[in-house]
Amino acid sequence: MLTPETAQALLSEHFADWVQALDPEVLEADREHVLVRMPLGPHLARAGGIVSGQALAALADTSMALAAIAQQDELRLFATTDLHTQFLRPGVGRAILCRAEVVRAGKALVFARADMHEEESGKQVATATATFYAP
Repeated sequence: MLTPETAQALLSEHFADWVQALDPEVLEADREHVLVRMPLGPHLARAGGIVSGQALAALADTSMALAAIAQQDELRLFATTDLHTQFLRPGVGRAILCRAEVVRAGKALVFARADMHEEESGKQVATATATFYAP
């Protein structure tokens, strides 16, 4: 079973350096969901001091991939085949929290969704869906 600690270790061992540069912290991980915190800073800001859409999309993709891994009985790595992100409002504050869960898991494809909220205000800033392929 995936725990926050083992999920954090997977991030370090199997995810790209630029994903790790987002400084994601796995707060919760179980077969039902994964909760990841991404601290905000100047390196993620675009004009106006809001978090860039690229960072939000990467956070969602990473969190949903971890949710897909968490639902498996063994370590399986997934490839993203589709990612759709809707940006609902500018993200500001100290951090963004991303809650990801698997909607449906088949033998080769996993469908997932994620919701991203400002840590302090709780306001939803984005939502995403993805499809993953397990070779």
